[in-house]
Order: sequence, then C-alpha cells, then structure tokens
Amino acid sequence: MGLTKTELFTQEQNEIAQIAKIMAHPARIAILQYLIKSQSCINTSLVQEIGLAQATISQHLRELKDAGIIKGTVEGASMSYCIDPDRWMEIQSLFEQFFQNIPRNNQNNCC
Repeated sequence: MGLTKTELFTQEQNEIAQIAKIMAHPARIAILQYLIKSQSCINTSLVQEIGLAQATISQHLRELKDAGIIKGTVEGASMSYCIDPDRWMEIQSLFEQFFQNIPRNNQNNCC
C-alpha cells in the first residue's frame, strides 16, 4: 500500500494497520511482554533479556515509543521505558472491536 493511498481508508483502518505493522516484529513483542511482566520502568536489562544489540533494541524502542505504546523518561544518562497504560487500553479496545465484527458461530457456509 503506497503512502498516497491511505486516504482511501478510514482513520480506524489506518490506525489498526499501523499498530499491526509496529507490533509485527517478534523483538517488539518480546520487549512489550518483558515490560508488561516487569510492571515497572526498565532500561538496561533489555539487552540481556532479549539478546539483541543495544542499537537494535534502541531502534525497536523508538518505534514503540513513536507509536505511543510505551513511554520513556530520562534517568541520568539513560532512558527508562514502560507501557503507556492509557494507549495500551486504546489499542486493546481498537482490536477488540475489530475482532468482534464476526459472530463466533459463523455458520454461513463461506467457501
């Protein structure tokens, strides 16, 4: 999908696609799972936990932060990150609405 074609879709469709794209990398999922499990702001433990280089971790953190999924604060010479609970709830709601559009007992003999 070209950048100029996004106007063909609703804001919700574009937002779901953008969040899905951001979360489509296993390293980002691992980072999010670790942040959720930690239930606190973390900074240096991600490199050891995920097993990727610091530069790679930083790139993934930047993507997640730019999307508002996580937030970061400066602590001395380093950044600490945690899940943004308000944004997390918005994303959860967005995907719940999307997935609830088809009935669970879909017996319409499709295909």
